[in-house]
Amino acid sequence: MARYYFDIHNGSGPVTDSEGLEVESGARVESEVARILTDIARDEFVAVADGEVAVEVRNEAGTVVFCGSLTFHAKWTGMGQ
Repeated sequence: MARYYFDIHNGSGPVTDSEGLEVESGARVESEVARILTDIARDEFVAVADGEVAVEVRNEAGTVVFCGSLTFHAKWTGMGQ
């Protein structure tokens, strides 16, 4: 298993992962990024009309090997308000 580090970039600025996580496959890295993104979106996007969050994954050498992001935009249209 390899250790990967999941750095978060959102409206609060970057949060660097200093612990990392031992992951057995690339598919598991992708699943972990999706889980992190949806957890953050659920917590942060309920209070804002616009937002973006990204996760960059570094390997043990410090090289970014994967990234994922979510963008949220909401607005009232017409008489729906």
